[in-house]
Amino acid sequence: MQKAIDPTISTWPDESPQLVGSKCGACTATVFPRQSHCPRCSAAEMGDELLPRRGTVVAWTTQGFPPGAPYAGPTGKDFVPFGVGLVQLGDVIRVEGRLTENDPAKLQFGMDVELTFIPFATDAEGNEIVTFAFQPV
Repeated sequence: MQKAIDPTISTWPDESPQLVGSKCGACTATVFPRQSHCPRCSAAEMGDELLPRRGTVVAWTTQGFPPGAPYAGPTGKDFVPFGVGLVQLGDVIRVEGRLTENDPAKLQFGMDVELTFIPFATDAEGNEIVTFAFQPV
């Protein structure tokens, strides 16, 4: 069975899942993940906002070693380096997330990407935990 790493941040397992952020009713700022108060104006007028599925990479790097705590993914010989990108989703927001591509020769600034979900780890009950990532299109 598959489970989301955090079921509150997306509409997965929908056929075309989207990340869920918050939009401020007072100043229109959009944030991800959801927040109860606006980081721009401090208003408590936040409502759910479905974020665009497609975007462009504005910055990227590769993670060549397991991150520190609270990272709960593979370590040691099971760890596989992964790409990390800052993705501009339309004219709405920039989101940091994993990239499905980890080869620096294939990553480019401005490349088009789309939201997907990938395996991350297996929990104690044997469920495959999935997380969001962006794949080149």
